[in-house]
Amino acid sequence: MIQVGVVGYGTIGKRVADAVVAQRDMEIVGVAKTSPNFEAEAAVSKGFDLYAAIEERRELFDEAGIPVAGDLDDLVSTADVIVDATPSGIGAQNREVYEAHDTPAIYQGGEDADVADTSFNARANFEDAVGADHVRVVSCNTTGLSRLLAPLREEYGVEKSRVTLVRRGGDPGQTGRGPIDDILPDPVSLPSHHGPDVKTIFPDIDIDTLGLKVPATLMHMHSVNVTLESDADAEEVRELLAEESRLFLIPEYAGIDGAGKLKQFALDAGRSRGDIWENCIWGESIAVRGNDLYLFQAIHQESDVVPENVDAIRAITDSASKAESIATTNETLGMGLGRTFER
Repeated sequence: MIQVGVVGYGTIGKRVADAVVAQRDMEIVGVAKTSPNFEAEAAVSKGFDLYAAIEERRELFDEAGIPVAGDLDDLVSTADVIVDATPSGIGAQNREVYEAHDTPAIYQGGEDADVADTSFNARANFEDAVGADHVRVVSCNTTGLSRLLAPLREEYGVEKSRVTLVRRGGDPGQTGRGPIDDILPDPVSLPSHHGPDVKTIFPDIDIDTLGLKVPATLMHMHSVNVTLESDADAEEVRELLAEESRLFLIPEYAGIDGAGKLKQFALDAGRSRGDIWENCIWGESIAVRGNDLYLFQAIHQESDVVPENVDAIRAITDSASKAESIATTNETLGMGLGRTFER
């Protein structure tokens, strides 16, 4: 069993911990938090050993009556691998702790790419992370774009990608985020950071990205235009993408016209927290004009990187092949929303 420690038990960390528990080849040895909040209480109630991420703040846990098993050094020394799910910039600060214990670590997309030996997307470049010491799982949007572009590159070749990202203002629990009643170019200058981030997965790809931020919390939306290098038609592309295990092609008859109904569908399907690990692509939006492909996809920013973190654990520990890991992760998490509509 791979012994996994999770540093940062917030939006991503708590989901990764639950996903690790579902695996047959790994287990959680502890999670680290900086403050004794409701998520710390939830971690203890689930039976996870809780560690104080900042030694000087350990007394806050004592005052709150929340038991801790030790500090960050204790957790890192116990784990075979660390998943660092801390806010942007903190993972880079934590790296020296992981190195001091010779413990490999997985970081999130909020960190700069140079924090790690390689950026990671299971579908696109699993092998690059095998046996690495430091791996960065790319952001939710880059994960979604990498999953989409990988099969297109393999089947048709990609001459140019242009993506407009309509981004949620904040996650449901981020009460300090916005905008509240506005639509913001984010950033105003081009490109947004997403294109350069995709190039950490596909260094040779030609991609331009633009970003908008809107007063919503549910999901991101992508308007995608890809100029293909060879001929394709819309139905062929639908069939190609439908074969991808982490792409969900929404059938027209489902009546799912936006992020709200997607979340409702996920909850009705029994998904914990209403999580949607897959890209959600509207099948009828797929169109081809000449060599230009167009489509809309929605990305659940709180959860689509979770299966990627699980696969990164196997890659960094060299404990399974790409195909084996993806298949196991998909099975244990119950991925495949599209199966609901299969006859």
